[in-house]
Formats: sequence, structure tokens, C-alpha cells
Amino acid sequence: MFVNNYEGVLTLKKIVSLLNKEATERIFSQESLKQLSQMGELVVNEDINVNPDTQRAKELIKGANVVITSWGSPKLDGEILSAAPNLELVIHAAGSVKGIVSKELWERGIRVTSSAPVLGKGVAETTLGLTIVSLKYIWKLSENLRNGGWGEEKNKIKEIYDVTIGVIGAGYVGRHYMKLLQNFEVEVLLYDPYVSEEEAKQMGARKVELEELLRTSDVVSIHAPSIPETNKMINKETLKLMKDDAILINTARGSIIDEEALEEELKKGRLFACLDVTDPEPPREDHPLRKLPNVIMTPHIAGLANTGLKRIGKFVVSELTKYLNGEQMEGEVKLDKLKIMA
Repeated sequence: MFVNNYEGVLTLKKIVSLLNKEATERIFSQESLKQLSQMGELVVNEDINVNPDTQRAKELIKGANVVITSWGSPKLDGEILSAAPNLELVIHAAGSVKGIVSKELWERGIRVTSSAPVLGKGVAETTLGLTIVSLKYIWKLSENLRNGGWGEEKNKIKEIYDVTIGVIGAGYVGRHYMKLLQNFEVEVLLYDPYVSEEEAKQMGARKVELEELLRTSDVVSIHAPSIPETNKMINKETLKLMKDDAILINTARGSIIDEEALEEELKKGRLFACLDVTDPEPPREDHPLRKLPNVIMTPHIAGLANTGLKRIGKFVVSELTKYLNGEQMEGEVKLDKLKIMA
């Protein structure tokens, strides 16, 4: 379904974005939209603040070769796909594709790519920030100053130097977090059953079992997907293994932590936690984790937000360019890997 444009460059006949108008403006710069329009006939959804339902999606993608989806897009099942028999590629301008994909996509030979790599960078950068300020005891020192003090607990400060950081999960986020950690003199441990010792070494980490990671890490950072094997993997028994004054960071999925068990452990004053995710979201207004002094909670914003969303638009352009040039797309999702992805 390729055609030659006036410069003789291969382009696609029709590119359709299912994003509503507000989402398009948040994710795509005018330059990114211009670049997409140069790769084919670009059809942009003009609906305001409303995500397309099945019928609207069928109308929009009629005759499409490429479809761009994002948060709130409908599942691309057989009914919707019937409107686009020449569809070749789905580019998801968000992270997890689980909400929008169906087996029919792969059965029809349609390729799928996700913006998870660029979103992962944003999450990893936030995680590094939480790591530094938590080790530095910034949260408690700031509270102390507001209450009239002047650094009476400075002896609890740690640097991101000569400490052990445990990483659970080596997906896009975990890998980029470990890459960022290579700028510091720290020991990095990795628990991921799908990664070999040699692969871990190449990432600058030492592969260990979960128990050793929890026992020896000063910071434990969770980057695992939400799958049955990880459900409440951080629980009453595993939390007991963590060192006194250890820091637990979760920017992955709330279901990975048994929140009742974490609450009990935090009430002892033994640990510090940074939680960008909970289960469910949002937590109820009177949830104890909202009020404990040794917890920092953020409303699932570790990924890209506001100005950073434009990075997704640039990534969509990059992925489509690679596809047209016959190159490997960075965020391509294979059906056999879907079950272990976030």
C-alpha cells in the first residue's frame, strides 16, 4: 500500500488518528503533524473531548493503512478492523496496548507498536528523582524546616553513592533507570526471571533472586508488569526481608504491592515508600497511606505529563518513519510477549 510522493519517497496512502482533538493537541506538535501529513493522507479526528466508540472508530478508519491510537481508544476487534481491510500498522501513542489490541490484529498480519519506550524514559527519570531526594532525606528535612527546625536529622542523609539499589523488572522503564544509574557509583541488583546473568551484566547490574535483592538493597524500585505472577509479590513476608530505613519505590502498578501489608510495615517507622501507583486508583480518601508521614504519594504521574507528552508525538513520527524505511521499530509488540508486558 505504498505510493511515491513528489520526491520519490515511499509513503502510505492513508494515516488515521483516533485521538480526539484535545488529545491530539496535547500529544502532537504542529511539526509532528506536518511530518505525518508528508507520509500520507492524514485524517485527524476532530471530535472534541470524546473518545470514539466502535461505530465512530469504524467511520474514521475506513480505508486506513495506519491507525494511531492512545488512551481511551476502543479495542480494535474484528468489527472495527472490517472497516480497514488494508490496515498494516497500529501505532499506540501511549504505553500498554492491552486495552486496544485483539488477536485479530496479528491474525490479519497487522503490526503493532507502542510508545512505551519513550514513556518508560519519563517514568525512569521520575524514579531517579525520587531515589535521590529520598536518599537525601529531603521530604523529612523540608517538613522539619516548616515546623521551625533546622536540619536536626541531617545524620540520616544518604548520597546516591556507595549504596545498593535493587531493580525489580527490566522492561523499558527498568532498563532506562539502570542506564541512568550508571552515572553514579552505586551497586545495582536486578531481579527479573526473563533476563539472563549476562544480559543483566550488560545493563550494569548483577542478577539476583528477589530475596537477596530485598535483604541487601538500600532502595528497592519496582518496574515489573501487572501479571498474575507479580500480583502482591511485595507482601507481608517479602517486606519483612527489607533493611531498616530502606526505601521502596513503586512507579509500576499498584497490584504488585499488598497495600495492607505495606501499611503495617510503614506504621512501624522502619521503611520509607514513594508510591506513584495504587490499587485501586485513586485510593479512597481516608486510606491510611495518604496520611502516614513516611509515605510520598503522587497521582500516577511518573510518566510523561503536560509538556512531556509531545515526546510521544515525536516518537510516533519516528516509528512510522522506521516502518516506511523497512527498519526495526523500537516499540513493536509481538503477540507472544504481550502476556509479560505491562
